[in-house]
Amino acid sequence: MAEISPEEVQHVADLARLALPPEELARVGRELNRILVYFQELQELNTDDVAITSHAVAMENVYREDSSRPSLPVEEVIANAPDSAEVFFRVPRIVDK
Repeated sequence: MAEISPEEVQHVADLARLALPPEELARVGRELNRILVYFQELQELNTDDVAITSHAVAMENVYREDSSRPSLPVEEVIANAPDSAEVFFRVPRIVDK
């Protein structure tokens, strides 16, 4: 397997908007090459009997029943607002024109 060249490491650093000094580029290049060697080892494993998964452990969503419940009266909620207009909360404008 071909190793990653210093130019390729620099290209990846540029794509990630990283300004790495030359000694860091060399270190990152060595680390990337070790990662690629590890992936090469993983590709040699027989995974024919391994089920395709999206998570390491089985996941299941637990939904609660969607039911309506009584809520606070609007007047009581608005009474706690620092600033209100009729039945709405008034908040500072955050979008510029």
